[in-house]
Amino acid sequence: MPTLPTLSLFLLAALGLLLIPGPSVLYVVTRSVEQGRRAGLASVLGIELASLVHTAAAALGLSAVLLTSALAFSVVKYLGAAYLIYLGLRTLLTREKNRQIPVQVPKSFSQLFTQGFLVNLLNPKTALFFYAFLPQFVDPARGGVGEQILLFGALFVLLASCTDSLYALLSSMVGNILSRNGHIRHVQRYVTGSVYIVLGITTAIVGSEKK
Repeated sequence: MPTLPTLSLFLLAALGLLLIPGPSVLYVVTRSVEQGRRAGLASVLGIELASLVHTAAAALGLSAVLLTSALAFSVVKYLGAAYLIYLGLRTLLTREKNRQIPVQVPKSFSQLFTQGFLVNLLNPKTALFFYAFLPQFVDPARGGVGEQILLFGALFVLLASCTDSLYALLSSMVGNILSRNGHIRHVQRYVTGSVYIVLGITTAIVGSEKK
């Protein structure tokens, strides 16, 4: 079981990332603006179910590697930190393209749910994010690696469900600004990139202190 300080740090880091609109939020906002809150909430449910799938995959794939040796754990940790820094630098240096996700209007709740699920499940960047982010807070001395990853993943999904649902409920008022205003997207790019870089540097420093 992770310590209380570790859980607190994880929740703060996760909340900080979730409050910054990303591709999933923009997808939910687009759905909500065009088809109402019901469509947005259905999309949220699909997206978060896919996140649980990514969490399970990360737990199954990483636990065997991380339990092999302390060296393997360190390698994965630093690779994850490097990937987060890379994400931040790429976000800061890449110009935002003014494009929107094409949305076809489904006729049923199940179609809305399924499309939200597939949007997140088939996004390789989401899978890589879970592989990079969750292990940063795992301590093999505190119990099973796989169980800790599942715990952190479930907490992340729970927080994401709350924040994404809030965006869905409020997007009727602010959706147009979030999805179409170029200035806000420009500021968002710098905030998002900075969060990834700071998180990557912080986890790398913490990792070196534990040796």
